[in-house]
Amino acid sequence: MRRLDTPAGPLCFDGGTKVMGVLNLSPESHNTQTVATTVPAALELAARYREWGAEIIDVGAQSSRYDVPTLDVDEEIRRLVPAVEALSAEGHLVSVDTWKPEVARAGVAAGAAIVNDTGGLGDPEMRRVVAESGAAAIVVYVEGANPHAVDEIDVRPDKAAVTARWLAERVTALEADGIDRVIVDPGIAINYPGDYAGYTRMQLDVIRRLDVIRTVGPPILVPIPRKQEDHRVMAYITLAVEHGADIIRVHDVAEACDLVRLLTDVSGGAGRLRTS
Repeated sequence: MRRLDTPAGPLCFDGGTKVMGVLNLSPESHNTQTVATTVPAALELAARYREWGAEIIDVGAQSSRYDVPTLDVDEEIRRLVPAVEALSAEGHLVSVDTWKPEVARAGVAAGAAIVNDTGGLGDPEMRRVVAESGAAAIVVYVEGANPHAVDEIDVRPDKAAVTARWLAERVTALEADGIDRVIVDPGIAINYPGDYAGYTRMQLDVIRRLDVIRTVGPPILVPIPRKQEDHRVMAYITLAVEHGADIIRVHDVAEACDLVRLLTDVSGGAGRLRTS
């Protein structure tokens, strides 16, 4: 059994898939079922996530869509901190979704145990925040400095291998900075302009090739992309579980938890694709 220690306790990976539920404090988010604009609403939503089976709450106050305005740091912190304090007090394992070091610092001070850096932990100041706080960190593959600074996605057939090399280099650099409690995310839920159909096919291909990402070493988080068609979202969840994601980050928490239970039972407890 692999174990990842966090300030809020360990995450143990025993071959199954853990569910991370998205909780948006950003009213600009298009995913209205995950939006909570008050602390009581955030606590209520997180309680439902826990009841359904989610083990991690990923809290974000800034929409990562490239076509949404970028908040200033003070506003993002104002939205974030009260909810993180309340969720942590209720015993939730909280990750903070941000690419801004000042926001991450405020989040971990409020009780967050994980920094989910959609900027890929490329910012030296963000690395200092993580190293000094002792928080675990999620390294997200992103083609740009952050999700609001992206251009068209580079759609290519060997994307899993390209992503794995990038992640491996970043993990090695983080270890040199004293950061070794990490989770890797292939970044397939980042929104990019460009070839939507091509990106969709590539997202699926990366999930099917998680064995390539697994060579990097740390646990793998697969962020489930949002699609207009619910059945496509369920297909992504199923593929991610069957191909061995350690964590899936989802907006459809009840459905994801149910699918994880179903697929784990069907596969005999491991939740992994069986190949001959």
